[in-house]
Amino acid sequence: MNERKRRILQAVIDDYILTAMPVGSRTISRKYLKNISSATIRNEMSDLEELGYLMQPHVSAGRVPNAKAYRLYVDMLMDAGLIPSAEDEAAKDYYLKQVSHLEDVVKSTAQVLSDFTHYASLVMMPGQAQLRITHLHLVPVSRAMALLVIVTDGGIIRDTMVHVSEALDADALYAISRMLTDRFAGRTLREVRQQLKDFAAGAAADPQVLKGIAELSDQMAKDNATDTITISGTHNILNFPEYQEAEKARRVLTVLEDKERLMQLIKGADGLDLTVHIGPETGIPEMRECSVALAEYTVGQGHRGTIGIIGPTRMPYARVLNTLRLVGEALSLVLTGGEQAE
Repeated sequence: MNERKRRILQAVIDDYILTAMPVGSRTISRKYLKNISSATIRNEMSDLEELGYLMQPHVSAGRVPNAKAYRLYVDMLMDAGLIPSAEDEAAKDYYLKQVSHLEDVVKSTAQVLSDFTHYASLVMMPGQAQLRITHLHLVPVSRAMALLVIVTDGGIIRDTMVHVSEALDADALYAISRMLTDRFAGRTLREVRQQLKDFAAGAAADPQVLKGIAELSDQMAKDNATDTITISGTHNILNFPEYQEAEKARRVLTVLEDKERLMQLIKGADGLDLTVHIGPETGIPEMRECSVALAEYTVGQGHRGTIGIIGPTRMPYARVLNTLRLVGEALSLVLTGGEQAE
């Protein structure tokens, strides 16, 4: 494919993304490539159709791009390098302002992505049983009660109320917190649960505190033992003309409820920072007219999660990929303590 064909194909895709209507040669000549005649563009579009990049819905209609065209388009974007715009940077700022509690960070991220892009979104959080404890805090609440807080290297904070001896004042609880942090910092949740019995035998810590740590760490490990997916904004799919047909919309919405199939799709990303599955590339027949764009983020010490956008194949890939990359960077910062939401 020569450079002129590439420019014409890019113009067809850009216009179809905006309008969802078949694109004619006059439109390309008038709006995008004024230095090329309509007749020349028409001939080139015929060649592109023969090469398998364009389709003509009707004899008298313009052309529309297919999955092969979008694949070439995305590969060209990747090769050229993604350049964030002011709007893309705004996505990161918007995200950081919306995410206020680390406990809700996954749900908030999915919601912010769908709100900002107007597509369906997903967030895959890796299983957290291997996250490592960074701090243990005991905060006095009343004479015989304290708030036990466990903080991990993934920024995940969990707390619970525990009974403590009435003889323990704030200074004593602080000293116990330091002792426990020194003992368990760097250990995984699973390791802490396994080592508590041995530690309790010779420790000066209150038995109720040790019991609270055991129960809380066990619950954290159990709740987050496997990878989980959160989906948001599935209703956004209905706003696109491609899914105005009820049966077509139903098929896509059904897939978005099938988290096991989506997990398989995510696992097939081969560890790439940015990945796009276009139409049939998803391997899911019901999504042959959808694209799924994915980006990775970091949780704790090397654990990797995934965020993604799901929409029609005519999505604006440059903007979507830049948004995913910047939000992924922001999420990594939030989950490693490098930057907190305001």
